[in-house]
Amino acid sequence: MPRPEVHSFFDPATRTISHVAWDTATQAAAIVDSVLDYDEAAGRTSRASADAIIAFVRARGLSVEWIIETHVHADHLSAAPYLRAQLGGRIGIGDKVRVVQSAFGRMFDAGPSFRTDGSQFDHLFADGEAYALGTIAARAIATPGHTPACMTHLIGDAAFIGDTLFSPDYGSARCDFPGGDARTLYRSAQTLFALPEATRVFLCHDYPVAGRDGVMTETTIGAQRRRNVHLHAGVDEEAFARMRVARDATLSMPRLLLPAVQVNIAAGELPPPAANGIRYLKIPLDAI
Repeated sequence: MPRPEVHSFFDPATRTISHVAWDTATQAAAIVDSVLDYDEAAGRTSRASADAIIAFVRARGLSVEWIIETHVHADHLSAAPYLRAQLGGRIGIGDKVRVVQSAFGRMFDAGPSFRTDGSQFDHLFADGEAYALGTIAARAIATPGHTPACMTHLIGDAAFIGDTLFSPDYGSARCDFPGGDARTLYRSAQTLFALPEATRVFLCHDYPVAGRDGVMTETTIGAQRRRNVHLHAGVDEEAFARMRVARDATLSMPRLLLPAVQVNIAAGELPPPAANGIRYLKIPLDAI
């Protein structure tokens, strides 16, 4: 099976892992889950994380075809529009982003000008949609549960899974955001576990785990099947859903949820400037 090269970038501020995958035969590349740096105390954005990706792509002479969002992230702002302006490519996300846009568009009182048809993105991937990265066959696989729009991208032997699974020693993502569902996440995990054991699994986040040093950016389907602390073989749907719902009830909201979601439902575009030339984010009170 054709095998993409993958280079990963870790953002310690949000513990997000972005990836560049490319076909060595053609230099065609995809960027997955990019980060726009955001200082919430100052309300200031910066682009150091995205610039590191740009420098990497240019140094290797890669040609960006896709800028992929595995879902609408609630923990970091996307740098997709900036990357597209600098490197080209199309911004793509799962077609169920429309559901997320509808839910959060109401919460942020986005108004009639905000489109909930996904048209802010260049491409909406359907479940099972086949595409290619150069000579490497790729497929979009719906893996909802964390959010309705979560999608895994299988590029050759490499699966970019977003928040569907975390490292085997950390487990699984929360399911208590609007449209999330623990039972749906369990079934999505089983969809992934049906892939070959040797499939490389590239993570979107890595969080500290007692007894493990460093950052884990990659694992395998086999390791997830055998060792995922929440979803290993033998855990049934009822047990997982009971655990996940109880665990979610103890979690605080991600600190960047409100700025991140309102930017990311618009494909990473920041709000337009007001009459005074300043951009503003909305913070809904007592809504979550």
